[in-house]
Amino acid sequence: MSWDSYLDNLVAQSKDATGAENTDVACIIGLDGGGKWTTDGHSKAFKITQEEATKIAAAMIKRDFTAFQASGIYAVGIKYQFLREEDGKIVFGKKKDSGSITLQASKTAIVIGHTKEGSQQGYTNKAVGVIAEYLESMGM
Repeated sequence: MSWDSYLDNLVAQSKDATGAENTDVACIIGLDGGGKWTTDGHSKAFKITQEEATKIAAAMIKRDFTAFQASGIYAVGIKYQFLREEDGKIVFGKKKDSGSITLQASKTAIVIGHTKEGSQQGYTNKAVGVIAEYLESMGM
């Protein structure tokens, strides 16, 4: 099954009152091991490496964010500064001039959204939450 249509949904969920999309790219990975659920071929794909996905999944499944706090969150070769975590399942990161990232875990997946520089991360947070909570409601 392809999960790529969820990327279109996530980006659409990030629109502000003017209709501008605040999320430019996103991906979904497995919570257990970081296997990619979405493909890199999608136009809105956040193309993290398998190594980056594996490290993100390891931190998220253990709910241990000390590695993010100490060394940052690596995604698409960029080191994002760890800003904070909420409820042991949502993580926020930022890199000056590169935008910000929002990660939220469901029971079996991690939804990751990237906010382009100059846009509002709050809209990405909402969009990532919509998809993660939907997956959670489906038992995933």
